[in-house]
Amino acid sequence: MLIEFSVKNFLSFKDKVILSMEKGNGDENLDNIIIKNDINLLKTTAIYGANASGKSNLLKAFTCAILMVRNSNLIPVGGKWNFLKPFMFDEKSKNEPSEFEFIFIINNIRYRYFFSADTNRIYDEILDAYYTQKPTNIFKRTKTNIYEFNNDKSKLESLSAKNTENKLFLSTATNWNYDKTKDVYLWFNNTIDTYDSFNKISDQDLKEYSSNNKSLKDFALKLLKEADILIKDIHVHYEEKEIDNSMNMFISPFVRTNGTFKMSNVKIELEHEIIDEKNHKHYYKLNFDDESSGTRVLFALAPFLMKAFESTKVIIVDELEKSMHPALVEFIIKLFNNKNINKANSQLIFMTHATNLLNLDLLRRDQIWFTEKNTKTGISDLYPLDSFSVRKDENIQKGYINGRYGAIPFIRDVDLWLEDN
Repeated sequence: MLIEFSVKNFLSFKDKVILSMEKGNGDENLDNIIIKNDINLLKTTAIYGANASGKSNLLKAFTCAILMVRNSNLIPVGGKWNFLKPFMFDEKSKNEPSEFEFIFIINNIRYRYFFSADTNRIYDEILDAYYTQKPTNIFKRTKTNIYEFNNDKSKLESLSAKNTENKLFLSTATNWNYDKTKDVYLWFNNTIDTYDSFNKISDQDLKEYSSNNKSLKDFALKLLKEADILIKDIHVHYEEKEIDNSMNMFISPFVRTNGTFKMSNVKIELEHEIIDEKNHKHYYKLNFDDESSGTRVLFALAPFLMKAFESTKVIIVDELEKSMHPALVEFIIKLFNNKNINKANSQLIFMTHATNLLNLDLLRRDQIWFTEKNTKTGISDLYPLDSFSVRKDENIQKGYINGRYGAIPFIRDVDLWLEDN
């Protein structure tokens, strides 16, 4: 589970900002809290802000750091991290590395992982484990190639010799079977994920639907029913056909596996139950592409939700409300906050413009955050609602719209816009 994430000198975040998932003050909505290792953590967090204020850049910061861990073993010597971009509106910062830090819990052990990097190399990297109240340093890397080890020194020194200046030592050590980095690496690989939308469904999820996975179909149908969409059944036909790779074909519709090419052929139909004026039931199948965008999003969302409630996940989503009714978005947040449904204690962090969620009966004051960009400097800031003096019974939706907490655009009157032209 995530305790804290911080980023510095990445895109619009010139200065260090911290997103904390720790409970703040207040005893309201205690079902929204996870107690782990004597730490009170939030199950959900909403991030508000004007367009171009930094919300999506925060998602990109998460994504960049996660992908660097996952792909470090794949980058070639001399390869570049081209998606790592510093704050460019400052002569000093654009030539300095970006910094990322995660504090999290795996298997009841608290870890802190930090690294700084630019497109060419890793500069600093630190992994601490809290086996007790005091941190134990697993490794420390400074100035790209200087390593410090307090334990397993001879083994780690031999592994550091195998590392290169553009690779993360966390990934290299795990790839060479060092056991004390394995859980941390797997947390980045399997537990934390980012999504820019749920308009697409993965091939793996399609395979699960098509393999007569009854629990997944039942979950999806229940979710669609909750949205008042009358769908009786889901039919998915998924085929992979081997293609003669001597044929001169374009590759985009194909999946390459073990040197051969396979073509994916997917057909999705949703079966609707219709009742006529004589109260007779009729069943009609519609192709997936003919369904509404909201129905398609829910269909793609179902496997993601089911997995989150079965095993612990940390999920970061941009514009959760995209193509969904506000009431349904609120329902999904309630699913995560419900201890009887979210038994795996998964966490949901989402960027949104949906002001209907600004409700202290739904979210605690420490679950609501804002991004705001300084229009003169181009620098984004990140701060929580509970940094303001907000009463438990305050109408925070009205306060936000009226600009009390910042993080909204300043838009002039239409008549002034006409005068400029």
